[in-house]
Amino acid sequence: MHIKLSEVIMKKVITYGTFDLLHKGHVRLLERAASYGDQLIVGLSSDEFNAIKGKKAYTSYEDRKYILQAIKYVDKVIPENSWDQKIKDVQENSIDVFVMGDDWKGKFDFLKDYCEVIYLPRTEGISTTKIKTDLHD
Repeated sequence: MHIKLSEVIMKKVITYGTFDLLHKGHVRLLERAASYGDQLIVGLSSDEFNAIKGKKAYTSYEDRKYILQAIKYVDKVIPENSWDQKIKDVQENSIDVFVMGDDWKGKFDFLKDYCEVIYLPRTEGISTTKIKTDLHD
């Protein structure tokens, strides 16, 4: 039996974040998100979008993108430029599963009309905020 590549259905997953000061919690999120499908797309917050959100990343968008692309769980990185682009991203990339950390629980339930939405538990004891606080003390 021969299977044509066009007959293979790839399950696509998407997640979003700033991914600044990359740490074990980030990598675990990406690993777990990737386990829900065959391809993981990361919507990476642009420097301009971070400014709108009132966040400042230590590392530039281009450097954060470079680092994410080097992680074996990540297949593609796209820019996140606004809060309201998620429906468009899900539709344009034929996304099957949207994954976020459970600190966002319920905030993206509107995407359930377009794909499965999963909130994953955060890795205990680590966050970018904690790193920044610890370094400041």
